[in-house]
Amino acid sequence: MSEKYKHMRNNIHIYKTPEELANEFAGKLMSLVEKHSGESFHMAISGGKTPDLLFSVLAENYPDSVLWQKIHFWWVDERMVSPENPESNFGVAQKFLFSKIILPEENIHRIKGENAPETEVLSYSGQIQNMLTFKNHWPVFDLILLGMGDDGHTASIFPNQMELLHSDRICEVATHPQSGQKRITLTGNVLNNSNRIIFLITGKNKADRIFQISNQTKETGNLPASHISPFSGNISWFLDENAAKKID
Repeated sequence: MSEKYKHMRNNIHIYKTPEELANEFAGKLMSLVEKHSGESFHMAISGGKTPDLLFSVLAENYPDSVLWQKIHFWWVDERMVSPENPESNFGVAQKFLFSKIILPEENIHRIKGENAPETEVLSYSGQIQNMLTFKNHWPVFDLILLGMGDDGHTASIFPNQMELLHSDRICEVATHPQSGQKRITLTGNVLNNSNRIIFLITGKNKADRIFQISNQTKETGNLPASHISPFSGNISWFLDENAAKKID
């Protein structure tokens, strides 16, 4: 087993249920923000059932926290739909979190899914260039929260679009392989340049992929999530027992 995957084994946190994971991680997240020395904490978030649950926990447990003044929210990826559409990652975060906390409007940096993807990918890249510090020629997020699909995709980097892992652009237009839906995603170089990456993964439908990644099987190279290995070396995997059940 390579050092990379040994490192993964040392940074896996397993919880009984998605609810327990969300509750435990919410506290860890707020602690990370509190300890952060900078004036602003730039975090890119993902969509999916686990982040949705996390948003609800954060809104319930920390509605009046002063730390919201410090956090800037960005998106790892977004579907090209209006913010009112139930598929909008921004729309879900707005419903479950932003509408229930005291958060400056200027701290929300959404991808405008209602715009033409070719136009918005340039606009969103420009916002990132203007707001974030750069290192190694790439922007630096303080934290990126990632999920993983049944096919091993992460962000909107799918197994049939592995070139997005190595793109020389900050953002790219991606296409969902089944539906053909257009999306905007951060590219692999940006993801791997983050100061910290945390995967939040739940569900028995993810167990095979977690096993393949953690054991570096022959399928691993075709899974985009397996190529996320930040230059900082700071990566953690938060799993529920169903997702982790095949880890030996």
